[in-house]
Amino acid sequence: MNASAPPGPSTDGTGHRARLRGRLLDDGGEALLDHELIEYLLALAIPRRDTKPLAKALLHEFGGLGGLLSADPRAIARVPGMGDTAVAALKIAHASAIRMLRGEMAARPVLSNWQAVLDYLHAEMAYHSIERVRVLHLNVRNMLIRDELVAEGSIDQAPIYAREVIRRAIELGSAAIILVHNHPSGDVTPSRADIDLTRIVMQAAKHLDIAVHDHIVVGTQGHTSLRAKGLM
Repeated sequence: MNASAPPGPSTDGTGHRARLRGRLLDDGGEALLDHELIEYLLALAIPRRDTKPLAKALLHEFGGLGGLLSADPRAIARVPGMGDTAVAALKIAHASAIRMLRGEMAARPVLSNWQAVLDYLHAEMAYHSIERVRVLHLNVRNMLIRDELVAEGSIDQAPIYAREVIRRAIELGSAAIILVHNHPSGDVTPSRADIDLTRIVMQAAKHLDIAVHDHIVVGTQGHTSLRAKGLM
């Protein structure tokens, strides 16, 4: 006759997860630390494993919550213990957050909803390891009509051509555009090339009555508006 096995890690883990769930449901996400948010999310994908060490390892590897959720799925999968289901859990959380922020940005005229614009751009672009360029296309009421990723490059540059930006604005019937790109270094100081490109696009757009409202540089340290800096 076999003796009953003593409660193992899974029993204790179940109780720990129940406590996390209770804090989350009673007090909201602010009640949980970053590693606890990831721990609980991973527990839904890997139910029979203690996911706290894995959550802490992931946050350490990618430098925090934003870096982890924005990371390339292949990079996340290289962390020991991460399978496809666990990676997908992290990416669906990120995609849901981005979609919510984009919806908030698009709900009102962009220029009167500036903080929502910055929140979306930071979540979407700040943590990428390569430079990316987006163009926000607006109608005559400054409502968003299209948000397009137009270029991807290396760790410090992405090719973008003024004529292509203007051609696309004409195709979409844009009354105004906002240029956006990230600096993977985190430093959001505009480069000489950023300033020159902005002025070239502005000059080309002016002849077609297309306004260039701003050029925003996004990074982990925040953002810089070229217009606010008097650089355009």
